[in-house]
Amino acid sequence: MTPGAGHLDVTDAASLPAAEVLARLSSSPRGLDAAEAARRLCDHGPNAVRSHAARPLGVLLRQLRSPLLLLLAVTAAASFLLGERTDGGIIAVILTLSVGLGFVNEYRAERAAEALHDRIRHRALVLRPAGPAEVDVTALVPGDVVRLTLGSVVPADLRLLAADGLECVEAVLTGEAAPSPKSPDPVPPRTTVAELSSCALMGTIVQAGSGEGVVVATGGQAEFGRVALALGDRQPDTEFQVGLRRFSGMLARVALALSTAIFAVNVLLDRPLLEALLFSLAIAVGITPQLLPAVVTTSLATGSHRLAARRVLVKRLVCIEDLGDVQVLFTDKTGTLTEGRIGFLRALAPDGTPDDRALLLGLVCSDTVVVNGRRHAGNPLDAALWEAPAAARQAADGFRRVADLPFDHVRRRMTVLVDGPDRRRVLVTKGAPEGVLGLCRDVPAAARAVLDAEFATGGRVVAVATRAADGASGLRPGDERDLTLAGFLVFLDAPKPSAGVALRRLAALGVTTKVLTGDAAPVAVRVCEQLSLEVQGVLAGSEVERMTDEALGRAVVDTTVFARVSPEDKARIVRAHRERGHGVAFLGDGVNDAVALHAADVGVSVDTATDVAKDAADVVLLEKDLGVLGDGVVEGRRIFANTMKYVLMGTSSNFGNMASAAAASLFLPFLPMLPSQILLNNLLYDTSQL
Repeated sequence: MTPGAGHLDVTDAASLPAAEVLARLSSSPRGLDAAEAARRLCDHGPNAVRSHAARPLGVLLRQLRSPLLLLLAVTAAASFLLGERTDGGIIAVILTLSVGLGFVNEYRAERAAEALHDRIRHRALVLRPAGPAEVDVTALVPGDVVRLTLGSVVPADLRLLAADGLECVEAVLTGEAAPSPKSPDPVPPRTTVAELSSCALMGTIVQAGSGEGVVVATGGQAEFGRVALALGDRQPDTEFQVGLRRFSGMLARVALALSTAIFAVNVLLDRPLLEALLFSLAIAVGITPQLLPAVVTTSLATGSHRLAARRVLVKRLVCIEDLGDVQVLFTDKTGTLTEGRIGFLRALAPDGTPDDRALLLGLVCSDTVVVNGRRHAGNPLDAALWEAPAAARQAADGFRRVADLPFDHVRRRMTVLVDGPDRRRVLVTKGAPEGVLGLCRDVPAAARAVLDAEFATGGRVVAVATRAADGASGLRPGDERDLTLAGFLVFLDAPKPSAGVALRRLAALGVTTKVLTGDAAPVAVRVCEQLSLEVQGVLAGSEVERMTDEALGRAVVDTTVFARVSPEDKARIVRAHRERGHGVAFLGDGVNDAVALHAADVGVSVDTATDVAKDAADVVLLEKDLGVLGDGVVEGRRIFANTMKYVLMGTSSNFGNMASAAAASLFLPFLPMLPSQILLNNLLYDTSQL
């Protein structure tokens, strides 16, 4: 392969030194310039396994999977073969109407979903000689150097150039839930995919740390791409689809048994064989609700169009019906119950007095990167710190970072090792107060009182602590010890007025709302009180961890707020509710929400969510509005109600008519209705119900 001309096999790249991989790809640690990246994009095509495109043939084939339609097709063919072209023509019209309505509505819904999918973009931070830049992941090419941060989905197969505490969850490829540590050191040749510690693979999730890597394979050439293309895109049926298919199969079996019995009786009564066969086939067709597939698809498509007008992307039509079954909604707090605009309020010393030193240390211990001259923070709290007017007065740039331990959802803190303006080396830790205070020596009693007071007002509080670290050159979690509390940083995310209205509407619909949050319990409880959401009980993540699944199943029923919960605990809580027979929806937007999104009956995310959350969700809100979920519940119930109305009316009417005709045929010397009359009557009746 000529340099820069194509992809590298990831297992080969993993065994080569990083410098050699860059040379083979005609790249450098600073990445490709924009012109070269554009040229390679033309050569290699977009970095996508498959696009979300509405395929007419696929939609048409899905319409033909119903047992009822199969029965119609067999009956139409038999009628034509027996010379009864009128009967066969009527059945063909019924079949065409059912398939045609289903195809038109589902294809329109697919086209609408395709348009909405185009609005959902995944971005990647790439290095350019002129400086870092954000690009769409589909524009990545071999040779691009990508920066990985906590919570991101690895956008392509990368040979790592640098790694700082980087760990990736590779369950999508290996089935292993435990995160895999990563480093830029080469691995032996012919290493298995599960052992490629020097590479980050497409579709895996950054669980901890950060790193940089050069793209060696994109799209279908990546390991994930090969697997995805081999498996296809068939998704498992929902309970709604399975139920409809079972019901249709049952009706088809009943119709077959009844028509066989009617045919046998008419033959025993010496009726003409052909006439008896056509009459029994007409009874079989007449007893079934022929337009059931069309009615379901029409209802789902209508619901999809209504929700699309509210800027809601339903990734699968049948998920709308699942929304109608929801009895419990789990939601995060930030941005859903609150405005989602976190603002920095104040910096406090441990005794509660104002102290800008805590703000300075908070700025020093933050995850930021400068892109196109602008500072981008890795999380909303750091962004709020840097945007605060008081931040401009702090000399954070006077500190030189030596090493860091990035934030993760288990430790709930970040630590940096820095050299200060006085040339002294200091370790600075910033994170959840409960965890940070546990690492400190001699915490003043006043500090805990200050913390409780701030929580009571609904403020989000971050603790900052330090210790001298002369001679230290690196960091590991065990270094977070013997700290001295420097103070607190207080933030506020005000409750969203519209959330109170949405919560009351959901309650009126019989949906119980519960809060899963990484914040402290008093903060979440205060927000619930401000929104008039009754709090029945509170469970902390530490309590959930100690509970067995059986005990948790009993506890979740009477609990409204789950605070300081880990990603695994969120999924356990969701599963506990499902196992008690509740329909569960989960709304989340972070990397720590992905497992719970998969565990719920309906996973809901937002357009501004992390890539992994959007990919895991069944429904994506283009605006984070809890009120739209109420619309989804109503649409789901409307669809189910319309479907059941048609099934009950059609089945009862058809069964009554056909049973009467079949019974009358036993006593009359002639057939009470001609097959063509039976079929035409059913066609007119079913069409009127649309």
